[in-house]
Amino acid sequence: MALAIALVIIVNSVSSGVRLAQANVLASVYGVGTDITVNQTPAAPGEGEDAGPQRFDFDAADGTTADGTTSVSRTRLEANRGTSTFAATDLATVGEVDNVTAAAATLSLTNTTFDGALPDRTIGPPAAGEAPPEGGPDGAGGSSFNVDSFTVLGLDPADTAVGPLSAMTLTDGRTLGSADAGANVVVLDAAYATTATLAVGETLAIAGTDFAIVGLVTSASADAATAANAYIPIDVAQALSGLAGQVSDIYVQAASSTDIAQVQADIEAALPDTTVKTQAELASSVSGSLATASDLASNLGLWLSLIVLGAAFLIAILFTISGVTRRTREFGTLKAIGWSNGRIVRQVAGESLVQGLLGGAAGIAIGLVGILLVNLVAPTLSAGATASAQAASPGGPGAGFGQAAQVQAPVDIALTAPVTVSVILLAAGLAVLGGLLAGAIGGWRASRLRPAEALRSLA
Repeated sequence: MALAIALVIIVNSVSSGVRLAQANVLASVYGVGTDITVNQTPAAPGEGEDAGPQRFDFDAADGTTADGTTSVSRTRLEANRGTSTFAATDLATVGEVDNVTAAAATLSLTNTTFDGALPDRTIGPPAAGEAPPEGGPDGAGGSSFNVDSFTVLGLDPADTAVGPLSAMTLTDGRTLGSADAGANVVVLDAAYATTATLAVGETLAIAGTDFAIVGLVTSASADAATAANAYIPIDVAQALSGLAGQVSDIYVQAASSTDIAQVQADIEAALPDTTVKTQAELASSVSGSLATASDLASNLGLWLSLIVLGAAFLIAILFTISGVTRRTREFGTLKAIGWSNGRIVRQVAGESLVQGLLGGAAGIAIGLVGILLVNLVAPTLSAGATASAQAASPGGPGAGFGQAAQVQAPVDIALTAPVTVSVILLAAGLAVLGGLLAGAIGGWRASRLRPAEALRSLA
């Protein structure tokens, strides 16, 4: 019984640690305090719509030419590829759902700049007697191109209590406030600012517009990355991207954990064209060895605990019945002097309950030692969170061209096994259950004995 209860305690604590690790990874992507996220599943491209890689087309008159070199540059701010936007008015619909305490909308974008230098004419092998080509960045007719891509998240600066920015810690400057609505101000991820050599007080060009950098933030959890490289007011993001009145995600906070299922169902009924996910469902997007640990804890660990616990209960019952058999003379004599069947059952059940409690106490002690060992070792797990509507991994200059929306942020997490009161109470309950079950069956067996059997045993 002690070993079985110890195993249950360890498995439950490790499972809790895995859930905490998943929450840490998801916090920066979906926001601290966010219980539900609402977004729209991307639709297949219609006829004539571009479903291929991003293109940057330039007209013949685009660019500036000097010294035989033509410089071209174009910036595009658009919704993350592979995602869909929907009407911002849906935020009001979500806010009217019962037991919704907070809701905030965001617009996830990618700012991609393509620039380069090329000679002002097509360069080919020089003909016989023709001078070699000139112009271009190398002076010999060559070309050079650069792609700079970073993620931009538009949000309501007056409502940051729920959503990605609520999961950030301010490291320099200030965060966005209600007075920033409509202003060209930006808060940067500190890691991205370091990579791009930017600081508070400088400017960052987004869609060709200069934004004043007012603050730097980092993830509130050391084990997670921030949700975007840059945070700007959502009305500005909508105007610059040409997505007026559109959002990509709505983050929802329920009044209590018991209301999440009801809130999810009501939102799905009110907005049938959207995808509504809870934190429990979002946890499935965590990948890496953390996902493997989660599967082991929830599947193998659970079934192993149940099998061992069932075996422990069975052994306890068999030992109790065996003890009753060896005490035939005692119970037969007690019945002969007038003990009722119920009193004998209570006697055996009481003895078995005490033994179960002793086993439970030993199991709790062994389990706590096992948890201590897990916390001392603190095995490191790798994890990544896939954001369905925004890039979760901060990039840098030239981070990618046509960056996909579903980006994983690999992080290393030290697994810890927390000790909770519920686990200790569960262990005590199992000890009582095991003792009562074994005692009840053993007591029933003892109550079936007849006084004549005691006399035969004496003879």
